[in-house]
Amino acid sequence: MNVVDRESLVGHLKPATTELLAPFASPQGLDPDLERFLHATASQLCRWLGHASSGGPLPNLSVLPAVAPEPDGLGMDRLLEDLQQVMDGSFQPSHPGSLAHLDPPPLTASIAADLICAGLNNNLLAEELSPSLSRLERQLCGWFCSRLGLPDSAGGVAASGGSLSNLNALVVARQAVGLAQNPDAVVFASIDAHVSLAKAVRVMGLRDDALQMIPVDDNGCLQLDGLEERLQALRLQHRPCLAVVATAGTTVRGAIDPLQALAELCAREQLWLHVDAAIGGVFALAEATAPMFEGLGQAQSITVNPQKVLGITKTSSLLLVAERKALADAFATGLPYMEPAWGESHGGEQGLQGTRPAEVLKLWLGLRQLGESGIAAVLSAAVDRRRILQGQLDHDRLRLRTGPLHLLAVRPVRGDQAAIEGWSLHTRQRLLDHQLMLSRPLYEGAYHLKAVLGNPHTQADHLHQLAEILNASTAGLH
Repeated sequence: MNVVDRESLVGHLKPATTELLAPFASPQGLDPDLERFLHATASQLCRWLGHASSGGPLPNLSVLPAVAPEPDGLGMDRLLEDLQQVMDGSFQPSHPGSLAHLDPPPLTASIAADLICAGLNNNLLAEELSPSLSRLERQLCGWFCSRLGLPDSAGGVAASGGSLSNLNALVVARQAVGLAQNPDAVVFASIDAHVSLAKAVRVMGLRDDALQMIPVDDNGCLQLDGLEERLQALRLQHRPCLAVVATAGTTVRGAIDPLQALAELCAREQLWLHVDAAIGGVFALAEATAPMFEGLGQAQSITVNPQKVLGITKTSSLLLVAERKALADAFATGLPYMEPAWGESHGGEQGLQGTRPAEVLKLWLGLRQLGESGIAAVLSAAVDRRRILQGQLDHDRLRLRTGPLHLLAVRPVRGDQAAIEGWSLHTRQRLLDHQLMLSRPLYEGAYHLKAVLGNPHTQADHLHQLAEILNASTAGLH
């Protein structure tokens, strides 16, 4: 764009203030208006983050600005005012009492990388649209594959969330095992597996009973003998198994299915093993917690979501496959409007997504910021917080559902279904009154209150207060 065109666009905006802001940054030198606007926006964000403890995790009031564009474009001041209104009504993951979901505070380097990602506006559809970033994604996926124990032939692709990674995985599996034209194929997973699997089989056009759920044991782990029985029944029905899905970190209690035993069974039966490690996978990066994931590297595919614990800004999900060629085999259609790929294949032929932002940038920079020691510290601290809270809870009054990671769910030992539902509503509100936010999942037929202990701002006094309220909450239940 030349100077005349840019000035013309500024004139058409007719901003409401004297703070002019061109719609596109100048390519001919430093744009002082953009620089000033970004400085102001960054300051606004830093103030929002810095005042996280002054309220609660949830806003007291949410007032949105006008949605539709006005007849004339807005100037800098009005744009910042509108942004502030949206920010004031937003959930605050940096609050120390934010313990409800797998949404920790964002890493500072990841925030900065997200800004650069937007400014670069590169597209991982094709390498000529993202020269350095396409290579960065391949190499970073390779690093994850190596650390999780996958073979040298492994590779991966980033996706917008674990649900899409799981769908991509099952599509790859179906192609690889020769069932692309068979709607009778079955996927096995535990009853505590993520709901994204149900979405995936529906999107894939499989039968209504394509996803078959296996019971779990007292620790929330898939029962191996139950799977073997269902596989035998499937053979008698002359239906094929598309994949077995193990979960490494279930949504409510953080249980890890028996990965090594499942890997051995799938190898013996020549079945595709996919591990949904969206929650737990990053724990395999640290020496102290990696032993919990023995057998993970023997899977044919793995979903891992660094955003859920490490604080990588959303979204950050990876699908890793033992044979990277399997991605292109499943998704390559040819991109006749693009030059040939410089590497093995274009990013748009590695998964269902075509256009993709450079989400790998915030993952890469966040990991660089933490380093090996920082990654291990974040992970171990999350597990320690769960252990501290677990040790302070009254096990005679509260039934705990937890695992080896950083999730813990409770409900009263006594009380019928209606009483426990009332307890969950009342206790959650009481916790919110004390600026402590837990979630309220329906699990094993009853409502629980779930704490996710991945927030690095949560201190011992917060955990003590949380335990006191939960321990006292069951009074009067029979």
